Amino acid sequence: MNNPVDSARLLFLMDTVERQGRHLLTTTGRLFSQPIDANWVEALEENPGLAERLDAFVARFAQMQDTIGDRLIPELRRQLLETPGAALDNLNRMEKLGLLSSVIDWVEARNLRNRLVHEYMRDPEEFAAALKRAHALVPLLIETYNALNGYAKARFGNHASQWPDTLDNRHIKVP
Repeated sequence: MNNPVDSARLLFLMDTVERQGRHLLTTTGRLFSQPIDANWVEALEENPGLAERLDAFVARFAQMQDTIGDRLIPELRRQLLETPGAALDNLNRMEKLGLLSSVIDWVEARNLRNRLVHEYMRDPEEFAAALKRAHALVPLLIETYNALNGYAKARFGNHASQWPDTLDNRHIKVP
């Protein structure tokens, strides 16, 4: 077992992602309880509560994706006494370790996150399609966190008094 460089930082990031994931799962369940299409997107102008729920989903999807990809994975590499590289190199390493199911899907999630944030509701058809795809990629975020968490806990968990739980995404119904 490796001696962690900074187990407090790894634990903090794991805890942060676990919290983001719990909130993302809740928002996902509430937002996608009804079919989403171009008409639904257009109706957001008259439904501020639903628009806020949409904003919460987009923000939570982006935050979790960012925290895992930009902070947690590089920190895990440091804990493994590796030098973090460019984002794509880090993702490839996680895929090689069996902690990320698909670099291609992760890159798609990153690009989708940018579209949801920067092209917000310009084209209702396209935005609805992007939302549906983001919904389909929520399990990728959750499964990646769970895999990273399990791997790190097995290697470094004895250095932490409280390790965050894994997340249960079985109730998410992805079309």
